[in-house]
Amino acid sequence: MNALVPLPVVLPLCVTGLKLAIGPRLHQFQRFISIAVLGAVLVLSVVLMVSADRHGPLSVHLGDFAPPVGITLVADRLAGLMLTVSSAVTLLVLVYSLGQGMADRDDQAPVGVFHPAYLILVAGVSCTFLAGDLVNLYVGFEIMLVASFVLLTIGGTATRIRAGSTYVIISLFSSVLFLVAIAMTYAVAGTVNLAQLAERLQEVPPGVRTLLEAMLLTVFAIKAAVFPLAAWLPDSYPTAPAPVTAVFAGLLTKVGVYSMLRTQTLLFPGHRLGDLLMLAALASMVVGILGAVAQTDLKRVLSFTLISHIGYMVFGIALAGGGGISGAIVYVAHHITVQTTLFLVAGLIERRDGTTELTRLGGLARTAPLLAVLFFVPAMNLAGIPPLSGFIGKLGLMRAGVADGGGWAWALVAGSAATSLLTLYVMAKVWNLAFWRDAPPGAEEEGVVLESAEDDDTDDETGDDEEGRAPGSGEASGSAEASGSGEASGSGRPAEAGSGLPVPAGAVVSAGFLGQSITTTKHLPWPMLVATGAAVALGLSYTVLGGPLTTFTQAAATELLARTPYIEAVLGR
Repeated sequence: MNALVPLPVVLPLCVTGLKLAIGPRLHQFQRFISIAVLGAVLVLSVVLMVSADRHGPLSVHLGDFAPPVGITLVADRLAGLMLTVSSAVTLLVLVYSLGQGMADRDDQAPVGVFHPAYLILVAGVSCTFLAGDLVNLYVGFEIMLVASFVLLTIGGTATRIRAGSTYVIISLFSSVLFLVAIAMTYAVAGTVNLAQLAERLQEVPPGVRTLLEAMLLTVFAIKAAVFPLAAWLPDSYPTAPAPVTAVFAGLLTKVGVYSMLRTQTLLFPGHRLGDLLMLAALASMVVGILGAVAQTDLKRVLSFTLISHIGYMVFGIALAGGGGISGAIVYVAHHITVQTTLFLVAGLIERRDGTTELTRLGGLARTAPLLAVLFFVPAMNLAGIPPLSGFIGKLGLMRAGVADGGGWAWALVAGSAATSLLTLYVMAKVWNLAFWRDAPPGAEEEGVVLESAEDDDTDDETGDDEEGRAPGSGEASGSAEASGSGEASGSGRPAEAGSGLPVPAGAVVSAGFLGQSITTTKHLPWPMLVATGAAVALGLSYTVLGGPLTTFTQAAATELLARTPYIEAVLGR
C-alpha cells in the first residue's frame, strides 16, 4: 500500500509530459486522458485515506534513501482527507472548464495550455499534502506557483498580467522567506525531515524555536491569505477565467492552512504564538466580511468572504486542542468545496448575463431557477445555516472556544457568531440583487457580444463616449442582437477585443480562456451545469455524512496532537 503514496504526484506529471508531446492535436483524446488521470487520482486518494484510517500513516522513502537524505512522502488521515477533497474538486472544475472551452469555441487554449498547467497544479497540491520534509513542502509550493502564473495570465490580457504579476511578486517573497526559514531550521537541527524535526526542535533554545515558528507562520499566512497578509487576493483572483478562479479560491489558500496545521501540531506543540494567531484569526474574520459587505461585484464579494472564513480555520489551529483542530479540519474540507462551488456559479452568471456586477443583475430566480438553486444552497452553507456542513464546522469551533475559556477564545467565539451573521447578510444581499428583484433597465439580452478585459487598453487609444460604448458600437450591437448568436461580421466566432462592440459599464468581462470576447447566452453549456451541480451535491454530502466526517476528523486531530504515529511511520520505529 505504501507504493501508492507517490502516485497522486507522479500521475499528473506523467500525463502532462504526454500532453505536451502530443501538442494541440487529438483534442478529444486529450480531454479524455485529463479526466481519466484526475479520476484515478481521486480513487487513489480515497484508498490512501481509508488505509491511513484503518492502519495508520503510510510513508515511503523515494529511492530507498532514509531520512534525512531521501525524499519522504507521508499519507496520514489529514493528508488523505485533503487529497480526497482536493481531487474531487479539481476533477469537477476540469469538467466545468471543458464546457467553458467548448462554449468559447476555443479548443487549442484549454487543451494546449490550460490542461498541462492545470495538471501540474494538481501535482503541486498533492506534493504539498504528502510532503514529509520542509524542502519538498517548498517544492510543492513552487510547482503550484509556476502553474498558477500560467493559469492566472492565460490569454495575456493586460488585466490578467497585472493581477498575475502581483500574485507572483507576493509568492516569490514568501518563497524567499520560506527558503531562509528552511536554512535556519537545518542549521539548528541538522535536518529538514518533519519527523526528525519533531524530536530535535524540542532541544533548540526557546527563542530560536519561536523565531522559526514565526517565520514559517508568516510564509503560510501569506499563502493562506490571513489578514493582514491578504491584500493581494481580491485583486488577483477575479480577473482569471472562472475555472481558474474557482480552484484558486477554493483550494490554493487551504494549502497554506494545511501547512499551518501540519507544522503547528508536529513541530511546535504548545506553541507560544497562540494569542497572535487568535488575533490574526479575529482580524481576518472581521476585516474580510466587512470588505465583502462593501462590494458590489459578486467575484469580489466572494474573494473577501474567502479571507473572512480563513479566520475560522486559523481559530481552530490557534486553540491547539483536539476540538479546535477537529473543527478546523472539518471547516477546511467544507470551505474548499463550498467556495469553489460559489465561484463556479459566478462563472455561470457571467456566461449568462455578461457580468458579475450586482447592480446590473436581477430576476435570475424567475428566469434561471436552476441557477438560483445552484447559488442558494452553497450560499446558505457558507453562512452556516443548520444543518448544513458550514454549521457543523462553526459549531465545533465555537464549542472548542468555549471549552478553552480564555479571553481571546471568547472574543473569537463572539467574532465567529458576528461573522456568520454578516455572511448571511452578504449572501442575502447577493440573492436580493441578482436573483430576487426584477432585472434593472439596460440588462444585456441574449446574444450580445461583450468585450474582454482588454477594453481598457482599447479605450486609451480610441476613447469612449459618455455611455461607456466605443465609437460606432451601435451597429455592431444591433447586428449581434439580431443574429442572436453574437457572431460579428459573419466571421463565425465572437469578435475580438477592440472590435467596437458594447461593453457593460463598470464590468470586468473576461470569461473567455484567452480573454477574448464572449457571447451571452441563456442556454448554459451542460458540462458547466453538471459540474456545478455535482459540486453542490458534494457540499451537501458533508451534511449527510456529518457524523462519520466529525468522527474521522476527531481521530485525525488526536493523531496530529499525539505526533507519535507520524514519527514512528516515518522513522520506522
